[in-house]
Amino acid sequence: LGVKEHFRIVSLHNRLRSRVTPTAANMQKMEWSEKLAVLAQDRAASCPEDSALEGEHSDHMGWNIHDSASGSTSFSDVIGLWFQEGQDYNYLSGQCGVNRTCHHYTQMVWATSSRVGCAQDVCQRAGLQRELFVCAYSPGGNWKVNGRLVVPYKTGAYCTLCTSAMSGCFRLWSHVGGLCETPRNPCRMSCGLHGRLNVSTCQCQCAPGFTGRFCQGESQPCCVHLRTKNVYGEQFSNSCLLCPEKLQFPFHSCDVRIDGECFMVSPEADTYYGAKLRCQEKGGILAHIHNQKVQDILAFYLSQLETTNEVTDPDFETRNFWIGLTYKMSKDSFRWDSGETPGFTSFAFGQPDNQGFGNCVELQAASAFNWNDQRCKTRNRYICQFAPEHIALWEVGQ
Repeated sequence: LGVKEHFRIVSLHNRLRSRVTPTAANMQKMEWSEKLAVLAQDRAASCPEDSALEGEHSDHMGWNIHDSASGSTSFSDVIGLWFQEGQDYNYLSGQCGVNRTCHHYTQMVWATSSRVGCAQDVCQRAGLQRELFVCAYSPGGNWKVNGRLVVPYKTGAYCTLCTSAMSGCFRLWSHVGGLCETPRNPCRMSCGLHGRLNVSTCQCQCAPGFTGRFCQGESQPCCVHLRTKNVYGEQFSNSCLLCPEKLQFPFHSCDVRIDGECFMVSPEADTYYGAKLRCQEKGGILAHIHNQKVQDILAFYLSQLETTNEVTDPDFETRNFWIGLTYKMSKDSFRWDSGETPGFTSFAFGQPDNQGFGNCVELQAASAFNWNDQRCKTRNRYICQFAPEHIALWEVGQ
């Protein structure tokens, strides 16, 4: 594929990703990756059977593959076919229609998949020439938690749940939708469709009927169990469109298994160091999140928790969850409890902002469970993580 075809493929992905229904609040802008393109070319040239491709993941990558008669279609047509699968996808249930295929669509619109590389090649099968169209995505998507597919993105007004690393808002020439990208203005922020950025003050001037730091707040029906106060203390509905099925407290055994490791969510609240001690007493650690896959799965799982069953604790302060990351003054950086420097982060927009005051890190409900630095004495629920060799011992002891 030539440079023009690379540009056409990425542009088409971004245009379609910005037009999902319901709208996406955290959809990232995609960039072309030559490394992924080489891997896609190797996959296409190997001419594997279709059955070997379905649902395959490796190194946290995802794959979309189309097989057709040689010369009968183009890459643009194939990408369009993948996106059309969305007509059979029910976001509310997270399921595809009976006897339908949606996994190409969900990978294509996986919010945190930010790089793509594609290739095509001709194969000989049963004396016929077949053409393979292959796209590799990183980080990959289509993950499952407890047998249930994770939804590909968070709903809401576009660009309202971007992370701090991708806090800019990329708009296409058609101005339909928006995608999170690395910011390109001095304020490192964007006001979205209903606001105008004042570069001198780095504040959004909102259109009538809208409010919030990014002018994303609009009065509309919301899930009845979710608060309408955001992380900045402003009162407005955070574009909550759906009320999916909830999971009940209390929990028992292993809540979520990811790549062989067990993550357990506490029903009680504690300070950061109290939570750390409780996890250690059970033979685990406060959860470490080292890649986008784990972040996506935990964020989805926590979003499903039953919020009407409050923690019985008069000091309970938030709906957030501690993980094992703290700011070390002596190192002037965040470190995992193991002492390791994070190779992956998912801080919410504007975070971290409390170094020296809020030294402990939580998954923040108001920011789609992206990260926030918080006072360590805050009483949060927390997530314990157990290595494979400790899971069986812990379960036997119960």
